[in-house]
Amino acid sequence: MRENGFATVVTAADGVPFASHVPVLVDGDVAAGGLKIRGHVARANPHWKQLANGNPVLVMFHGPHAYVSPSWYAPDPRSVPTWNYAVVHAHGRAALLAPADLRTLLKDLVDAHERASAQPWRFDSMPAEYVDRLLGAIVGFEIAVDRLEGKLKLSQNQTPDDQRRVREQLATSTDPVARDVARWMQLLTE
Repeated sequence: MRENGFATVVTAADGVPFASHVPVLVDGDVAAGGLKIRGHVARANPHWKQLANGNPVLVMFHGPHAYVSPSWYAPDPRSVPTWNYAVVHAHGRAALLAPADLRTLLKDLVDAHERASAQPWRFDSMPAEYVDRLLGAIVGFEIAVDRLEGKLKLSQNQTPDDQRRVREQLATSTDPVARDVARWMQLLTE
């Protein structure tokens, strides 16, 4: 979840799903029972109103994923194309953040994403009045996670030889995400 912090936030009102794709931060840990997800949406995005009323929320974190060709398996006319992937579904309820907490969220998001930069940009480098205007254009939320579901489809239903062939094909791909799927597959066999 922390490695894939651009998540899909889904709610439903009157049976109609609504999704927003937003950068989020994951705080706390599952073992302590205090996992929280913080993010924000534009005030112009009506999704924030559904996040304000405590309705159930689903947050999907998409990990690595890749196409798997049937040609990578031992010859079998019943083989079909498929997709290998790793995802996490976090379920909980949302609450809106107070303005001070929204400012902290933005600083924390910037710090998290600038951490690897040789010359990190600083959130507090912007003029305060400009930040105040920006804060008025967004709405922050925090989701208290009450349930997590990890979903892995990494060729577990295939023979060990077919798993090895798929892993080898993905490991030599020019797509770094496909190579990451191969890494996940290797982790499953260790």
